[in-house]
Amino acid sequence: MAAGSWRRLYGYNASVSPRLTSSEWDALTGSRPEVHLLQTAAWAEFKAKFGWKSHWLSRDGAAAQILIRGFPGGARLAYVPKGPTGPWLPSLLPELDQLCRDEGVFLLKVEPDEIEAPELEAELLQHGFRTSPSPVQPRRSIVVSLEGEESDWLSRMHSKTRYNIQLSGRKGVRVIPWNNLRGFGTLMRATADRQSFGVHHPDYYRAAFEIFHPRGECELLAAEYDGQILAALMVFARGHRAWYFYGGSTSRERSRMPTYLLQWEAMRWARAHGCVEYDLWGVPDHEEPVLESEFTARSDGLWGVYRFKRGFGGRLIRTAGAWDRPRSMPLYYMYRLVAGRSVY
Repeated sequence: MAAGSWRRLYGYNASVSPRLTSSEWDALTGSRPEVHLLQTAAWAEFKAKFGWKSHWLSRDGAAAQILIRGFPGGARLAYVPKGPTGPWLPSLLPELDQLCRDEGVFLLKVEPDEIEAPELEAELLQHGFRTSPSPVQPRRSIVVSLEGEESDWLSRMHSKTRYNIQLSGRKGVRVIPWNNLRGFGTLMRATADRQSFGVHHPDYYRAAFEIFHPRGECELLAAEYDGQILAALMVFARGHRAWYFYGGSTSRERSRMPTYLLQWEAMRWARAHGCVEYDLWGVPDHEEPVLESEFTARSDGLWGVYRFKRGFGGRLIRTAGAWDRPRSMPLYYMYRLVAGRSVY
């Protein structure tokens, strides 16, 4: 469809907003602590190491960091992780369309950093988006409140989780900062092989740590007992929010409950960095009654981690999810046949 046709169809203003440089984007998001970590220039720098090119747009209070990647055969995809931000529909769409034309992309995918709402869904549909069959980030999660004293956090947890945190400490487990990125990559691979889920190459975790740790926005923590690393995780923080993105464990000394103490110390780290929310990042995408009725009988996919994460007393949330705006239907249909999270 021609540019003018898109704008007439959706009623856009013909004017477009300026494109920003990386430093301008960093300054803009630096004044907006509510912007998600995945919409920062640091995240763009990180993804650039794995084949993604970044662009930044801003107009009338709306803004977006767009990641673009090419595929064999010349196809290109544009992806906006946890964005755009601000009142972007429809004001930012003309510039997004122009960027897609300039870069020759066949698909624009967005995953807004918003809780699902019928009004938002209707607006996305009105402006040419469709629900994506291939989400990138987990749509449903558990967010733990770090408001109040540590005793308040514990009081909101399930009794068994409180017990396991305290038991782990009594049984000699310690949580320490760790800088063995090679070891962390090996731990992630072993966990993935044991639990049958996908992981990144070890260089991915190293790059994330090397970019975000010097900024004070990331820490690698490990649970240790008697000189052995039993579990480790990478926690990230920005503004009032923290996220548990990556973590793994061994099968050794599991009776010492190292993963419980590890999460507790990650929450304490997050609070020390000014966060009041800790996102456990991903549970099965089902309503709470289904989760609660089935988690004891299931361990496939994210079901095993739901059993663990539910005990920390957070609230179950469901975000707006992933939305696609195809620009070439033949390429889009091919993408739907082969797409998976591994490309991101």
